[in-house]
Amino acid sequence: MVQRILEAGSIESLDQSAIPRLRMPERATVFSARAARLRQLADASNPIAGYLRLMAALADAQQNVLAQCSAPEPSRESIALNQRHSMPIVPALADSRDPAWRDVLFMLLDRIEAAGALTPPLVQLVAHLRTMEPAALDAQADAVLALRFAEVEPAAAPFIMAALQVVWTDVASRIDAKEVPYLDTAGVCPVCGTMPVASVVRVGGVHDGYRYVQCGLCATEWHVVRAKCSNCDSTKGIAYHAMDDAAQAPDEDEQARAERARGAALKAESCDECGTYRKIGYQDKAYDFEPFADDLASLTLDLLMGDAGFRRPSPNPWLWPEAGEESGEESGEGTGDEAGKAGDER
Repeated sequence: MVQRILEAGSIESLDQSAIPRLRMPERATVFSARAARLRQLADASNPIAGYLRLMAALADAQQNVLAQCSAPEPSRESIALNQRHSMPIVPALADSRDPAWRDVLFMLLDRIEAAGALTPPLVQLVAHLRTMEPAALDAQADAVLALRFAEVEPAAAPFIMAALQVVWTDVASRIDAKEVPYLDTAGVCPVCGTMPVASVVRVGGVHDGYRYVQCGLCATEWHVVRAKCSNCDSTKGIAYHAMDDAAQAPDEDEQARAERARGAALKAESCDECGTYRKIGYQDKAYDFEPFADDLASLTLDLLMGDAGFRRPSPNPWLWPEAGEESGEESGEGTGDEAGKAGDER
């Protein structure tokens, strides 16, 4: 079951100008930290442990390729135009995309193959991606970025998204945060316009105690005050939910169970106004928490939130629903049968 935790709804009076608005991706560690966290979370009790280990290998490959990547930065004219119109500075859904992203994809596949121990489903998937026509790959990239679920191949999508992540993270890591405009549209990344995956309350330095949501594409994080929906901006009907592992403590009373859940390192933040939820992690309880990785590894919480009547605004980019399913409305997310099998033995 999901333990519903109603926390204080008041938002502290803060000098908003003193809060760092953005955390740009740390180029040297963004994907390696994600890989390390995925391996940490791929314990024997995780139902998708094999898949998490496969995705950890993919994140390692991303870090390796990122070191060699140098995608074109937006022109001064483009930056000025987007600033003037309060638009993402490097929009993912632009009319054109640097075709070099496909080279990045093939480099990632090279490194996955070099890691060895490929299962037959993964061998087939890699071969399929290598033989796809450029137009077909671009069409899949368009579908993934636009969340057109019916057009997305769930097994191939994580690898396509991984290549796009490298390209956009490369650009985002070289952008001055001061140039990133404020957007008129709530709930999307101010750098690329993509929806966030999850959020984290950080510890240490200038970000201590503040909640940041992380972009699923370029890994940029932006500040969103707590007790506020990261999807619709509402401050009404916000509640927090955590996994109830009462089965491990059958004699625990309801109050003690609620208190333990209140201190959980990972929760789902739900909004009654829009009917959605996103996960939130607390670094003071799990210092290695990484929004993308922890979101991917907590599929059980997605399933239970779906049972509670909430849906995700968007899937984790590395775990797509099967064709015909909507994002998280009924059963969390689909693993993608081929990709799930591909990771089973890794």
